[in-house]
Amino acid sequence: MFWNDAKIRGLIYQATVLVLVLLALAYFALNAQQALQERGITTGLAFLGQQSGFAIGEGAITHDASDTYFHALLTGAINTLTVSIASIVGATMIGLLLGIARLSANKLLSGFALIYVELFRNTPQLLQMVMWYLLLTQLPGPRDALSPIAGHLYLTNRGINIPVLENGTSLFTAFLLALVLVVICVTTAFRLMDRRLRNTGKANGRFAALAGAGIAALLGTWLLLGTPTTLVSPTLQGFKYRGGQTISPEFIALFFGLSLYIGAFIGEIVRAGLQSVSRGQLEAADSIPLSRYDRFRLIVLPQALRVMVPPATAQYVSLLKNSALGVAVGYPELFNVTNTTTTLSGQALECVLLMAVFYLSIALTISALMNLYNRRVQIKER
Repeated sequence: MFWNDAKIRGLIYQATVLVLVLLALAYFALNAQQALQERGITTGLAFLGQQSGFAIGEGAITHDASDTYFHALLTGAINTLTVSIASIVGATMIGLLLGIARLSANKLLSGFALIYVELFRNTPQLLQMVMWYLLLTQLPGPRDALSPIAGHLYLTNRGINIPVLENGTSLFTAFLLALVLVVICVTTAFRLMDRRLRNTGKANGRFAALAGAGIAALLGTWLLLGTPTTLVSPTLQGFKYRGGQTISPEFIALFFGLSLYIGAFIGEIVRAGLQSVSRGQLEAADSIPLSRYDRFRLIVLPQALRVMVPPATAQYVSLLKNSALGVAVGYPELFNVTNTTTTLSGQALECVLLMAVFYLSIALTISALMNLYNRRVQIKER
């Protein structure tokens, strides 16, 4: 009898569950459609082409009341990606420093890292964001702005005003581009040095190679930005600074809240990854003529990455989703913009589904990229 076949029974069970789930989804969809029709609410995505009727004060692209709802949601999505990418970079750098500091023989340094991790991991992330926002809004007004770098940098309760390059590119964008190019150039320099070491047995020229990589990265950034030669600094005109780039308190509070909080978790991931390398491996590394730097780069780090990458991926995805907390401080990320769009358009179901699709797509993209990197750094076993 077919019923005695375990594989066939398993298929029947799975098919039954799938049918029940589909029936439940169909019931909820029909029920929602009937409720919307009774209230005279039309369904569909046609509303995305209508004028939004509201402006967004901050974003990589400008949005005013005459633009469409689609443009508003696109602006919110770009803002979400901007703060998420910046926070991922910040959290990664903080986590690496914390993880290494936690294992330091210096009691003061390791103790500071321990206090940081316990403080930021055990307080609510939303509370941290609100705290940063309140601190930033207590800064002086534009006329009494703090200026750590006279004539170029101004700190006010309306944000941080920094210079821009003469072609309009902000220093923040230039820094991210330079950071990407530095990583690419330094990685290439490491590969060339390793190849030279294997071919000739000589490890000389390391400083020159790294210096060349840094110079190449800076030169490449300068060329990609259009070879700017001057900075346009912000100037006080009336009650606000004009020219330059203004980073709002909302963006800074959200950036600090995400990067400092997630950085504490990544710090523990880095510490666990480094401690996962057996002492026998370290003793074997000490028995051959390798510097401490080469021991860390060639022996410790490749083995530690096997432990570090999977949980770090989960933290990156969590950071992306937690960016929706920006609504608490007024940053116009996707969740905030979607709330406004839902209120004005009345298309609650469509707005929620669009937002869910966006977060799901980006989260799956991060997971796919990190899985590719994880397979790349895995030690090939026989």
